[in-house]
Amino acid sequence: MFDIELYKEIWQAISKNKLRSTLTAFGVFWGIFMLVSLSGAGNGLQNGINAQFEGFATNAAFMWTEPTTEPYKGFKKGRSWNFDNSDMESLLKNVPEIEFLVPRLQALQQSTANNAVYKDKYGTFQVQGDYPNLAKVEPFKMARGRFLNEIDIQQNRKVCVIGSRVEEILFDKKDNPIGKYIRVSGVYFKVIGVTSPDLDIQIGYDKKEAIHIPFSTVQATFNYGDEVHYFSFTAKSEYLVSDVEDRIITILKNRNDIAPNDLSAVGHINIERQFQIMSKLFLGINILTYIVGLGTLLAGVIGISNIMLVIVKERTKEIGIKRAIGATPYNVIRQIIMESTILTLSAGYVGLVLGILLNEGLGAALSGDASEIFLNPGIDLKSGLSSLLILVIAGALAGLLPANRAVRVKPIDAIREE
Repeated sequence: MFDIELYKEIWQAISKNKLRSTLTAFGVFWGIFMLVSLSGAGNGLQNGINAQFEGFATNAAFMWTEPTTEPYKGFKKGRSWNFDNSDMESLLKNVPEIEFLVPRLQALQQSTANNAVYKDKYGTFQVQGDYPNLAKVEPFKMARGRFLNEIDIQQNRKVCVIGSRVEEILFDKKDNPIGKYIRVSGVYFKVIGVTSPDLDIQIGYDKKEAIHIPFSTVQATFNYGDEVHYFSFTAKSEYLVSDVEDRIITILKNRNDIAPNDLSAVGHINIERQFQIMSKLFLGINILTYIVGLGTLLAGVIGISNIMLVIVKERTKEIGIKRAIGATPYNVIRQIIMESTILTLSAGYVGLVLGILLNEGLGAALSGDASEIFLNPGIDLKSGLSSLLILVIAGALAGLLPANRAVRVKPIDAIREE
């Protein structure tokens, strides 16, 4: 039952020494403020990075060639080499754990100055030979048109997909590039699609400044023979990328006379492992956040408990009189614990609200292009309610020791005390 007199008495006890109550509550305020602010900032960082990798295959890996570092089968170290079409066919045949295999050509000879021309406009862009399955590994959002398809590959079509920056430089805003022909290194290609400017992940090249041409067309048109400069693959859901990766490297070394102990000849990056590292990083950040926040909060609670002990000692005579006129131990314990809880909850609630407002302010200030890796900082409803529950429990615990001290006061001794 709600007892208005009890709350008046609690308010009088807290406000009797405003400065002491404020300084005591500050520790709890700062603890919950730190907890909410750091947790919200950590969530914002995690949201931003996750958004950057949105649509990216997490079970993927990339491989490329590097000069050999070990002599083998009569070959000296430092030998340059390339993958080829037969390597890709062998991998598909002998590694059934592969879900998608995506060979690529980085047409460096065609990425020279002013390599793309449309009417009187020109620019320098990166020319890539690609397969349609590239979209299975990397996120590709289309602003208009379509990406490459299998028919483009089979028929060696002279078509291309251009990045948003390529469109901006070669075409007027009023022009629709779809169906237009651009000249790339002296060869005309029909534009069939434009990628979205909202592509953030860059794997070795800038998608906004790339020209994607069918892989087979680049090999045939620009005399690359059967070269493959690098490739990506995804593993089937029931397999780990690292296990598939090791099998692929072994096959490639055997086929290309690379020493088994040459650890550098096949360059590779395991995206699955990178995601695991990031997950552990965010877990560590969250643990550190809670250690700092809860540690500070605990220090504040201990401070409140100590001050409540002082208050109980100051009010020994008052407590003795209450006991003498019929107050039960429950009444005394309830009042002390409620004083501690209200003081803790009030300070903590202010810290919680200010922490949320700080996160909202950071989110608004860093919106748009201001930050690429900080998105929607803040805590969810569950975390907010959990914080309030922590405050209530902390307040009750802070009042337990002073309450026990108060209830042990003998009425006759308290009344005699000057």
